[in-house]
Amino acid sequence: MIRIVPFEQLTAGQREAAAAILVRAFTHAPAAWHTLEDARAQVATFFEDEDRAAVAALDGDTVAGWIGRIRTYSHAFELHPIAVDPDRQRRGVGAALVGALEALAKSEGALTLYLGADDDFGGTSLFGADPYPDLLESLARVEAAGGGRHPLGFYRKVGFTLAGLIPDANGTGKPDILFAKRIG
Repeated sequence: MIRIVPFEQLTAGQREAAAAILVRAFTHAPAAWHTLEDARAQVATFFEDEDRAAVAALDGDTVAGWIGRIRTYSHAFELHPIAVDPDRQRRGVGAALVGALEALAKSEGALTLYLGADDDFGGTSLFGADPYPDLLESLARVEAAGGGRHPLGFYRKVGFTLAGLIPDANGTGKPDILFAKRIG
């Protein structure tokens, strides 16, 4: 049974496991964390920066995944990152983490959660495409591609809506797809 706990409650070993999950969950994404050192640094930011908070999903004492939020606006917080152990994906862990983060952010006064989901690996129909001259039309037609590794469908399933597009955010033809969800 999965239980959600604040990051502050994690042991040193569980923090290390959270970093390892970050690496394993993003092996397909070139701009993500590819070394344990980089992932440890990302995990550490949630203990060092008061504008960041995170929760973890534990199965017994084993970290199954985690999710963070960054306070960026007075009433809209960024969801960043979400990482679920690849062996535990598609079992409700991600949805439970999003629900817990929504409750946390709402209790802190947020009205909206938003996020950017990069496609620097061919996970959507926007990869390699020129979305100009009509960015909104291109965004409206986006769909999953490349074997389903992009979280487009997951974010829609948990209630996020497409909110924008930053073309070439990660290089030519490699956009950042923006999502938002009202929680307040």
